[in-house]
Amino acid sequence: TANAQVRTLSETVRLDARTKMLNPKWYEGMLSHGYEGVRELSKRLVNTVGWSATAGAVDNWIYEDTNTTFIQDQEMRDRLMNLNPHSFRKMVSSLLEVNGRGYWETSESNLQMLRDLYQEVEDRIEGVE
Repeated sequence: TANAQVRTLSETVRLDARTKMLNPKWYEGMLSHGYEGVRELSKRLVNTVGWSATAGAVDNWIYEDTNTTFIQDQEMRDRLMNLNPHSFRKMVSSLLEVNGRGYWETSESNLQMLRDLYQEVEDRIEGVE
């Protein structure tokens, strides 16, 4: 079309993060589908990790804002864990992985929270009290 725009991969990843993963209208729409909605959030985060691994196309703020939105917010965290603990565990492990690979720089307190949360959700899935 006459109005077609060519964007770099980094621009496309930023746009996708703003319009989907970090957009309250989008993620609330996803979460209205319960279990499957959390699975979709997890899938989208895994795909974002892939863009970091293959092209280095993901800005640090995308992971930081993802952590703030879905992990730091206790109400959201509890919702995700209750709706789909398996996909929530994948989100937590994905954030730990991107930090471990050097794609996301964040505070030690964020990382410790993720580690603790991973153990908590793992115990919940396994039925450990």
